[in-house]
Amino acid sequence: MQALEYPAESANSAAEPGKWVIEAEALSKVYKMGDEEVRALDGISIAIARGEYVAIVGASGSGKSTLMNIIGLLDRPTSGVFRLAGADANSLSRDRMAQLRNREIGFVFQRFNLLPRTSAQRQVEVPLFYAGVTGQPAAARAREALERVGLSKRIHHRPDELSGGQQQRVAIARALVTNPSIILADEPTGALDSKTGAEVMALFDDLNQQGLTLIVVTHDGHVARHASRQITLSDGVVVEDTKAGAQ
Repeated sequence: MQALEYPAESANSAAEPGKWVIEAEALSKVYKMGDEEVRALDGISIAIARGEYVAIVGASGSGKSTLMNIIGLLDRPTSGVFRLAGADANSLSRDRMAQLRNREIGFVFQRFNLLPRTSAQRQVEVPLFYAGVTGQPAAARAREALERVGLSKRIHHRPDELSGGQQQRVAIARALVTNPSIILADEPTGALDSKTGAEVMALFDDLNQQGLTLIVVTHDGHVARHASRQITLSDGVVVEDTKAGAQ
């Protein structure tokens, strides 16, 4: 799939193969709750290389959702440094953050977030609209992305005409269509039965083998075991960072 073209003044391009695509140094995120401060992240430092398959795991309240929001450029840290594909996200304007997010990250959510009366093809075209790609080029890219996830015969179907697993595949195609550096998935099997969830995770495995960087945020150990690396959070800090097969 050919990469999209962006304005020359947009944020830096993706890191070269083998380089860090995610760099976080001493990240902290503090929320004010009345007179109290809640430290959701407390000095986290991690780096994720292009092509890695990483699961961020932890119980509710561990900080994994906050970290996901910062990685996805949906929020800024209170302190610390965060770089995505070589760009210092802390120094970017909101518009530049949106450009970088659209260029480098494809999101997959637990509840699919599909438009109810819209065909699969149109669903997948939405990120392209924000990237300035419309008409036949957008339609062709959407069909290619749907074919990539095994839905070439469902391009005109609405969500109510698709199974849960097929809806999640549409969401994955939507994440893939801009040719991002990273797929960021938040509990991607949480709304699926075990069989369908296993099929979705097998698709993620294939995408990683094709070279995509995958970051999956989950509390499900079965999902996490698909990743080659697990980063475990508790009370806003990294308590474990292990690779598959490590003792």
